[in-house]
Amino acid sequence: MTQPPWEYLFQPFSRTNFQDIYDPIWISSLVLLVVLVVLYNLRVRALHRHRLYTEMWEWLLWTGIITFFLLVVGAVFLFDFFIVLLTAVIGIGVMVWVRFRRYPPLFSAYEMQLARQSYFQRARASKPEATIRPKVGPRPSKRRRRR
Repeated sequence: MTQPPWEYLFQPFSRTNFQDIYDPIWISSLVLLVVLVVLYNLRVRALHRHRLYTEMWEWLLWTGIITFFLLVVGAVFLFDFFIVLLTAVIGIGVMVWVRFRRYPPLFSAYEMQLARQSYFQRARASKPEATIRPKVGPRPSKRRRRR
């Protein structure tokens, strides 16, 4: 380091200027992009009946695609380092916010709703009369009148 740290923010993000972090950043961005797409597909298939969980994975997918793709583009087109740094910080921050701040209260409310539904279904099925249809009176005959 021959310059003050703030001077490196306005240099192009290239292999010559950032020898230690250039390759790990763009390679890990590609790997994380592939891992995120695979995880999204697996989790959405497993949780297809729970809309709230699939919404969270959709948020994570699109935030990850935007973040990791922009990091690769920044490495290829030699963006200034502060743009690459801001992209990584904001993108990962949004992913953490979605996973740990936005959806956990919604998940707890959803789990309470599922527990309530399960309780009422169990209570309804515990009474044998509830599972038997009551007769409503004489059924009309199946014969048709001929004219």
